[in-house]
Amino acid sequence: MVADLFLIAIACIVTYAFSSNTAWLGTAPMLTAPAKCLCAFCVYALMSIVLGTSRYIIRLSVIEDTYKLVLLTIVSSALLVLSSIVVYFVSGHFYFSLWNIFIIAVISFTLMLLMRLAIKYLYITVAGVAQHKKRVIVLGSAINSFFLASALKSEFEGRFDPVALLSLTSRKVDTTVNGIPIIPFNADEVKEIFNYYKCDTLLFLSTQIELMRSGTADVFLQNGIKLLMLNQVEEFDLNSKTMPALSTHVHDIRIEDLLGREPIRTQNPVIEQVLTNQVVMITGAAGSIGSEIVRQVARLGAKEIVLLDQAETPMHDMQLELESTFPELKIHLFIGDISNYGRMEHAFEKYRPRYVFHAAAYKHVPMMERNPSEAIMTNVFGTKNIADLSVKYGVEKFVMISTDKAVNPTNVMGASKRIAEIYVQSLFFHQRKQSDRPSTRFITTRFGNVLGSNGSVIPLFRKQIEKGGPVTITHRDIIRYFMTIPEACSLVLEAGCMGNGGEIFIFDMGKPVKIWDLAVRMISLSGLKPGEDIKIVETGLRPGEKLYEELLNEKEHTTATHHKKIMIAKVRIYDYKDVMEHLERLREFVMKGAGHDIVSEMKHIVPEYKSNNSIWQTVDKEIEQEGDENKMTEIAESNRV
Repeated sequence: MVADLFLIAIACIVTYAFSSNTAWLGTAPMLTAPAKCLCAFCVYALMSIVLGTSRYIIRLSVIEDTYKLVLLTIVSSALLVLSSIVVYFVSGHFYFSLWNIFIIAVISFTLMLLMRLAIKYLYITVAGVAQHKKRVIVLGSAINSFFLASALKSEFEGRFDPVALLSLTSRKVDTTVNGIPIIPFNADEVKEIFNYYKCDTLLFLSTQIELMRSGTADVFLQNGIKLLMLNQVEEFDLNSKTMPALSTHVHDIRIEDLLGREPIRTQNPVIEQVLTNQVVMITGAAGSIGSEIVRQVARLGAKEIVLLDQAETPMHDMQLELESTFPELKIHLFIGDISNYGRMEHAFEKYRPRYVFHAAAYKHVPMMERNPSEAIMTNVFGTKNIADLSVKYGVEKFVMISTDKAVNPTNVMGASKRIAEIYVQSLFFHQRKQSDRPSTRFITTRFGNVLGSNGSVIPLFRKQIEKGGPVTITHRDIIRYFMTIPEACSLVLEAGCMGNGGEIFIFDMGKPVKIWDLAVRMISLSGLKPGEDIKIVETGLRPGEKLYEELLNEKEHTTATHHKKIMIAKVRIYDYKDVMEHLERLREFVMKGAGHDIVSEMKHIVPEYKSNNSIWQTVDKEIEQEGDENKMTEIAESNRV
């Protein structure tokens, strides 16, 4: 402020030292030159305080400071003109020459602006700020990209120095905005462009993520360009004096950001109305899916949540998280195995839940292929225990979390989940036969792989890359569908609320992702070259693994719902008594530990279950031979007749 006032004083002195009193619109002097000089200085000083032109840190000043200086000179000049006009009407004399007022404004503005520019330049030069910044090219030439580049450039203690704007639409060359050149995008010249600007990093806004997912990201990754993304602008409070630098909100792009689907968001007020002030039980509550359901149910205002799982350490971690995030929520931690009927009944009897979300299950395909008895005990009989107790204790809705691997299963895990689906669906229709209004409505939801879940391929690849490789892939052509955990659980809640009972809901999983391409992208995102810095090795399909998951959204196999991302699968309805007979046989085989007989019975319950790359393929051959023998017997009997 002292510097500004000093410069204003110089402007006033220079003006009246070298100006004539009879200048433009000036008349006989009423005041001496020093007096006029002092009056002008006082007006400028007062307006400077009122407008706050000196409140900015000069080395961090931006274009808004210039607006303030312009405003200061205009308002001060206007006040001097106005006062001169008032005096004229009173005395008939202009005591301020309009020409002098104009000269003071020009000199004051110029000196104050030059001072600011000089200080900024000296700071950059002396502190060597630009030398410590990372050179980046900002994607896009629209107004948001320009503001991003300008904001980062003005951050003297920031991390990035925007050296160019890369326009995807403009074909003009030699265009600059605020000193930043705009260059047209050419996929064939990406490497040359970045080399010319001595830069290896592209920065883009989160609003441009769909463009990057469409394949644009691969153009940069294939040329060894690192990708950075800025979080959404809504996250920043631009008026906050304590707001951290914009560059602190820039982060490395993650593979999860590029998996080619727009996030599914459900905003159904009915869900909140249904779950508010209710007692909700969630099995598998410490798992990746179960824990997210817990969080979302807590946010929806449940009165009490019963967390049921047998993993003690993750349950303890979940307890600490809930106590911190939802301190007023009443939570109950219940350790137990869902295959233990007595222990599960104790939970139902004690807490009397109204809604049950059943996420507990064994999901690891190769592990269950080796241990079919455990898959049956947990995935089938564990589900049966929770379902039966839901009926016994008057649960209103039971929502089961299934998997796309239950569709035409090729492994024990998928088949066990399909049998669990069959049981809960048959139980619902069995209830409906006995009463028009079943006591418990059973609903099943199916979806594919979720990002970040326990056993997901992405954390595995990340660890392998950190160790220097190799990245292992079972097959070059294997593809999978991916969905984030929050959106999957959001759709589970949505389907659970819309279901009337007996439905199997399936979710639109978006576009399939080739796992080989996923590995290549992850290696490139790490700044390494696939095949050179990190090798990719095919290990062969694991027992029971498919190359391609079933497309669950084919119209001939589904019916639509009011939610465009949720459909109802058309499946065969099983008779409850027949299912119970099969389950009794399964239980006998499990008690004996007879893996061969267990798998054989599973294939009789689910005829479409055909083992793939598994020791249980021999059972398929036996059943096929058995079928051929039965046909031969039938033919022989008919010939005899």
